[in-house]
Amino acid sequence: MQKMRRVDREVISIEERLAIIDKCKVCRLAMCDGDRPYVIPLNFGYEYNDGVLTLYFHGAHEGRKINILKSNNHVCFEMDGEHELTAAENDCEYGFNFASIIGFGKLEFIEDKNEKIRGLSLLMKHQTGEDREFFFEDARLNATMVCKVRVEEFTGKRRYKPQHRA
Repeated sequence: MQKMRRVDREVISIEERLAIIDKCKVCRLAMCDGDRPYVIPLNFGYEYNDGVLTLYFHGAHEGRKINILKSNNHVCFEMDGEHELTAAENDCEYGFNFASIIGFGKLEFIEDKNEKIRGLSLLMKHQTGEDREFFFEDARLNATMVCKVRVEEFTGKRRYKPQHRA
């Protein structure tokens, strides 16, 4: 991965990067539609096991996103939060605080029923904040496409509110 230009804003700690992910509810998934980029916002769930981040998404079994991903499963993703405008006396000194995650991976469609349930359960846990068992009817499960991105690399970046100078 290319070195981050603003290394002073890089989030190095995996714990801090996961904390950023915990606060995000929408992940933008970018893919290549031939020679044109295509990006969509998606709700997601995730797990981090043995040093590997895996993102889970759901949706319809058909559509533009599915067609693109069946021909090229390489993706880039982005999520961000902790947004806050920082005003200044000089207009050129305004700033915007944020925390973000950007990464790359390959998307896989999940066909196994138990793995689909696991992916949807992680998505529900992340979106609701509820750590419980979720139930999915077979008809709904069959009607829902579930996929995962095995993340190959990801970085975190944060801009903090500037400290007041004395």
